[in-house]
Amino acid sequence: MWSCAIAGCDTETERVEDLIVHQARDHERVQCPVCATVLPDGYFAIKHTFEEHTRTDFMRAYDAEPKDIRQRESVIEAVESRADMDEVLSRLDTDSSPAESHT
Repeated sequence: MWSCAIAGCDTETERVEDLIVHQARDHERVQCPVCATVLPDGYFAIKHTFEEHTRTDFMRAYDAEPKDIRQRESVIEAVESRADMDEVLSRLDTDSSPAESHT
């Protein structure tokens, strides 16, 4: 079972692909505190942070500690080892009503 970790959400799904699509469709988009890019919350926001910015940027922007980095890296690893990202992206490409940007 996969649980949405976005604050206030209690959605659970059997498949990780369903959870990623849920986060992208059903939650407002967030703005990266490092570069101001607006993107889906959850997995995509975490992935963006660790692909586009340094660990130091993350720690400063989120007032984080090394354990926070390890936790998020483990989320990315768990999702990517199980998810069919082609399916996720295909489903999101056909989405006609994504969550509105939150700026």
